[in-house]
Amino acid sequence: MANLKEIRDRIVSVKNTRKITEAMRLVAAAKVRRAQDQVLKSRPFADKLARVLENIQSRVQFESVDSPLLSKRDVKKISLVCITADRGLCGGYNTNIIKKVEIRYAELIKQGYEPNLILVGKKAIGYFQNRKDRYVIKSTFKELEQVPTAVDSEGITNEVLAEFLSENSDRVEIIYTKFITLVSCAPVVQTLLPLDPQGIAEENDEIFRLTTKNSKLLVEKSSVEKK
Repeated sequence: MANLKEIRDRIVSVKNTRKITEAMRLVAAAKVRRAQDQVLKSRPFADKLARVLENIQSRVQFESVDSPLLSKRDVKKISLVCITADRGLCGGYNTNIIKKVEIRYAELIKQGYEPNLILVGKKAIGYFQNRKDRYVIKSTFKELEQVPTAVDSEGITNEVLAEFLSENSDRVEIIYTKFITLVSCAPVVQTLLPLDPQGIAEENDEIFRLTTKNSKLLVEKSSVEKK
């Protein structure tokens, strides 16, 4: 049985641990708030960009435009851009993305397509490289900045465009985590290229449409029905 001194030492130890844990909680809360602000601030830019792309697409339907990003060709090879973190300790963030990629990869193979992977983040790279016999990996990117820069995105963008323009890939889909609330997020699939829908989108693939409300242009997102 512990004596009085041992009990007092244990109480002091527990109090010190509590102080350290509280400090870690405050640091984590500050980081989460900054991350949330960054996500919310980026959405108006993303919506505005989607509006521009949708406007361009609607206009070129009535004009003769020779653009490789709008060209319709038979889809055989599809690139999946998978985005995970470099580190863990973030709940099911990485696991959910990896599972989503596995499901989509299997669906495409079952439909007769030839999928391949462009991996971003150490967690996805480590997982799929250990299963090279089952997955085709085109390229990998890791150790990006905590807050990704234009230089980081440029390397990934160049790889994706090179694959598409060289016709090594006929379609590019991105699989990433969509922020909903501080305690909720969900992996989603979104088509990047080509800009023209081809009828093989996954269910819930986000498509941007222009609408009007009170004489103002708005962008609404709708889900594609499963084909």
